Amino acid sequence: MSKKYNSLTALIKLWPFVKPYKKALFVAILGLLLNAITDSTLISLTKPLLDNGLMDKNYGLLITIAIAIIGLIALRGLSNYGSTYCLSWLSGKVITKFRQMIFNHLMKSPVSYHEKQSIGDLVSIITFNTQMLSKASSDALIILVREITYAVGLCIVMFYGNWKLALVLIILVPLIILVAQFIAKRFRETLTSMQKGMGEITAAADEMLKGHKEVLVFNAKEYERSNFNEITDTFRRGLLKIEFVSRLSTPIIQLIATCGLGLILYLVASQSLDITPGSFTVVFSAMVAVMRPLRELTSLHVELQKGAVACESLFELLDSPLEEDSGTIVANHIRGDIEFKNVTYQYPTAHSPALNNINLKINAGQTLALVGRSGAGKSTIASLIPRFYDLEQGEICLDSINVKDYTLKSLRNQIGYVSQQVHLFNGTIADNIVYGEKGQHSLEEIINAAKLANAMEFIDKLEHGIDTEIGDNGILLSGGQRQRIAIARVLLRNNPILILDEATSALDNESEKLVQEAIERLQKGRTSIIIAHRLSTIEKADRILVIDSGRIVEDGNHQSLIEQNGIYALMHKMQFNS
Repeated sequence: MSKKYNSLTALIKLWPFVKPYKKALFVAILGLLLNAITDSTLISLTKPLLDNGLMDKNYGLLITIAIAIIGLIALRGLSNYGSTYCLSWLSGKVITKFRQMIFNHLMKSPVSYHEKQSIGDLVSIITFNTQMLSKASSDALIILVREITYAVGLCIVMFYGNWKLALVLIILVPLIILVAQFIAKRFRETLTSMQKGMGEITAAADEMLKGHKEVLVFNAKEYERSNFNEITDTFRRGLLKIEFVSRLSTPIIQLIATCGLGLILYLVASQSLDITPGSFTVVFSAMVAVMRPLRELTSLHVELQKGAVACESLFELLDSPLEEDSGTIVANHIRGDIEFKNVTYQYPTAHSPALNNINLKINAGQTLALVGRSGAGKSTIASLIPRFYDLEQGEICLDSINVKDYTLKSLRNQIGYVSQQVHLFNGTIADNIVYGEKGQHSLEEIINAAKLANAMEFIDKLEHGIDTEIGDNGILLSGGQRQRIAIARVLLRNNPILILDEATSALDNESEKLVQEAIERLQKGRTSIIIAHRLSTIEKADRILVIDSGRIVEDGNHQSLIEQNGIYALMHKMQFNS
């Protein structure tokens, strides 16, 4: 459950991010103060202009006031520019820092965290929530500094004009506070639902774009359109509600201020007060002008609530646990011996263990195949070696050292991983082969890895060869081509341990043959763990394990398992129809 932040807590949490740029903050605050003071001073000049300049025909004073007005307007423009620029610069720095921290945090988050989160929600936090926090903080600062200073300045001007009329403000203040509390109380819940709505919009768009072919082939365009329309319409109604609540203060404040003006006019009309034209104009002008800061002050609660709500999601993400990386041993030049000792693993949301007391030893250079029905625990075994998940029972050792004792970076540098669902990045073929190690390999090395992976067979036919752009997630390539690029990526790194998670299960016969040839080259001299659905791809494995319900139920090579006439033999008969 996310921690609730009030306005003060949000400001305290934000300060460490603002502190490095406190000089810019100081200049911005100074500019806002000067801006408010010049506005108040301009109105105060109305009294001497009318009473002493025009009424007394003091033309020298009029010239002086004219020069003063020009100077004040120039100062006002300069201070407004300076404060706006500094706030924009400061907001840009803070929002960039937040986005970088969140991005880095998400990269270091465990796989289990990402499995529980919606991509749309996470993207919304990085984009929408950070932007909202930045804007809310800037707007709140402007209101706190400029509008409060302006309101105080106008009050001083009114007391300077006629202190009796200025006392009307005393009536307005408690009414303004009540309005502000009313607005703030109804705003927070609506704003929280809007954040969730933005995440739903992002998620819906992301799913449609990624699954566009499925949408077409299943004739689901109407369903997707209806679903997206419903989500966006709900979001629109939420925005309208926020606008209604936040703008509700304006007519109320105007009505309250107008009543104050009406009372002033009544007092003047009834001759209850002795007042000069200059004094009346100053008070009247200040009363009209004070509507703006009073109205803005009611929105201060709204802006602070926006910031507080944004803080909740941002800091909840930043407070989420990272991958445990307390190991100190740097894995270099390992042999590749792997051992599972009494390993039991249960996923956090599961009701029973995915693996149950697994004991297994894999010798360096050995090829081990894992077979079994879906959900038996094969992929879990493979995922535990690079520590995508961490054990609570048992241990996994690499070269007789617990994998937790290695640094994560050095451990994963020893492991080459190719899955059924290969992810390629938007860029060229060369960029994807060298991904993560850009600048560390020559073009000749990249091409050689592609040759060994049988990838040059199709790369040479492309107009731009290895520099061909492959689109988002390699959309311009076939499944077999994508797999061969993934294999080339592993070959380039020359990792001593290889994990293949059903790398050929979704390929046609021709592609499978090319990929299988590349895999056989890849396996040479490496400790290989192959998860296979097609048994024909693992017949040459040194050792085959049959996994069922998280346990090893059969262990041997292809021939010995056929002779046992157990589960493996039955699977083989079903696939080869013999």
